[in-house]
Amino acid sequence: MAQIFPKALNPIAKMLVLGLPLLAGGAGVTGAAFYRSGYATGIYEVPPQPVAFSHAHHVGQLGIHCAYCHTSVEKSGFANVPPTKTCMNCHQQVWRGADMLGEVRESYKTDKPIVWNRVNNLPHYAYFNHSIHLAKGVGCVSCHGQVNEQNLTMQSSTLLMEWCIACHRAPEKHLRPQAEVFNMKWEASQYGTNPDTGKPYTQRELGLKLKKDYHVRDDVTLTNCSICHR
Repeated sequence: MAQIFPKALNPIAKMLVLGLPLLAGGAGVTGAAFYRSGYATGIYEVPPQPVAFSHAHHVGQLGIHCAYCHTSVEKSGFANVPPTKTCMNCHQQVWRGADMLGEVRESYKTDKPIVWNRVNNLPHYAYFNHSIHLAKGVGCVSCHGQVNEQNLTMQSSTLLMEWCIACHRAPEKHLRPQAEVFNMKWEASQYGTNPDTGKPYTQRELGLKLKKDYHVRDDVTLTNCSICHR
């Protein structure tokens, strides 16, 4: 049978045989990197807001409690954005004429809410309940990062499913006493001395204790699809 392709094409054929798997592998690695990148996930992104609200000032410097503004966070699945009246409780007396608060005063005068841009935006098919996480001892900082140091609020986590699953597989890495869930600077060593070791608690030691005390479910149950996809 006559040869269809000339021998001069043999080196090209060898290059294709060797190069295609490398190209496919490189494409896979590039795709995975892009999937986890800040461009795709929005991590560390600071959405523009109608008012430049600073958590670093209000929480970090003034010490305003998270639940003062986000009043529903302990009893519902949704952490509400505070109404303008909450802002004006202070700003009727403080910074009354500041230009940057013009939008706040206008909202209060016209009784029209300020339209804030969402920072943490979970996919619509993922269910997340704030109240159950707080009740089980998961602190705000585990998801929102050191928001008390953020001059402008940003997304501090990827919010990818693998990020959620990692916590559900080992919740002891994040559990703290319920009284400390709003404390941005809390550490496990502050809980006291572990009677078994005679040393301050490590996060893992305390987390395993609280996991039992707060009846946190096992990792098989917590990683069941129906937990988040309902």
